[in-house]
Amino acid sequence: MPKRILQGVVVSDKTTKTVTVKVERKIKHPIYGKIIRRSKKYAAHDEQGCKTGDVVRIVESAPISKTKRWAVVEKVSSAPEVA
Repeated sequence: MPKRILQGVVVSDKTTKTVTVKVERKIKHPIYGKIIRRSKKYAAHDEQGCKTGDVVRIVESAPISKTKRWAVVEKVSSAPEVA
């Protein structure tokens, strides 16, 4: 079975070698037909040292800890610099 790849924004990088990635998806409401956003947070293993605000791709992996089942594959874009 192929591994899923998701793209999201890093919302927390406070733990060592772990980042929290928020993944948003858009779905159509079954009755009203309006497009609504749903989001979910994933704990992902990070060897690259991503920072909060970075857009990253994560891939499914074998369980690394109690909550980590995802790993960062690549950094798509960096967080904008604040002057």
